[in-house]
Amino acid sequence: MSAPLAPARPNPVALAVRDSSTMLRRNLLHARRYPSLTLNLLLTPIMLLLLFVYIFGDVMSAGIGGSDRSDYIAYIVPGILMMTIGGTVVGTAVSVATDMNEGIIARFRTMAIHRGSVLVGHVAGSVLQCVASVVLVGAVGVAIGFRSVDASVLEWLAAFGLLALFSLALTWIAVGMGLSSPNAEAAANSAQPLVLLPLISSAFIPADTMPGWFRPIAEYQPFTPAIETLRGLLLGTGIGHNGWLAVAWCLGLAVLGYFWSTSKYDSDAK
Repeated sequence: MSAPLAPARPNPVALAVRDSSTMLRRNLLHARRYPSLTLNLLLTPIMLLLLFVYIFGDVMSAGIGGSDRSDYIAYIVPGILMMTIGGTVVGTAVSVATDMNEGIIARFRTMAIHRGSVLVGHVAGSVLQCVASVVLVGAVGVAIGFRSVDASVLEWLAAFGLLALFSLALTWIAVGMGLSSPNAEAAANSAQPLVLLPLISSAFIPADTMPGWFRPIAEYQPFTPAIETLRGLLLGTGIGHNGWLAVAWCLGLAVLGYFWSTSKYDSDAK
């Protein structure tokens, strides 16, 4: 009689994908069951969009050299979309800190699941939430008059890719903030720069119209080149050097956030 065949060893990559998909579903179900945080984070960019368009629109349009409110709508919407990403990932930091504080991640560590699937599930879920939030805020922008008629299909695809890459970069930073925070409140506070930085960028007015002492703050940060690149892609205008600056910021933040998150996650397990 021939010897029985040994059971085939499971493919590590297949296991990682399976476990990461499970964690992704878990995070999406959690977000669907408790939508209040996401909705609250969405209110800020929507309210700012409506405020600046309908209250300050004519004045701000004149300040950027526009002829009417529609010119300012075209200017502000790309900045608001980037601000939406910054606000949405605050929820990711809070979610990760909550899982850490309640011992859920410690429980996952004792289970026979791929080690990195917990973080991958949070990151993938956050990027999907960012994309959904951008679509909702973008729909509000279209409803009040934003149009992107001069952009080509390639520019639209590049704009979507930039939004996804920026979401990924900020999500990894937010995960690191969540893992480093003792509780959800501290995580929300530590992630506030991701909400405040767009306010001091070129989202609302061009950086070259700012006072000389303040201009470097607006120029040398990740949001301004990302906003300028997205604005150029959506409006079909030039992006200059902002394109590679935006990609460099995204890649740098993603790498920094990844190593920060994984090192913190591994150190807490010891």
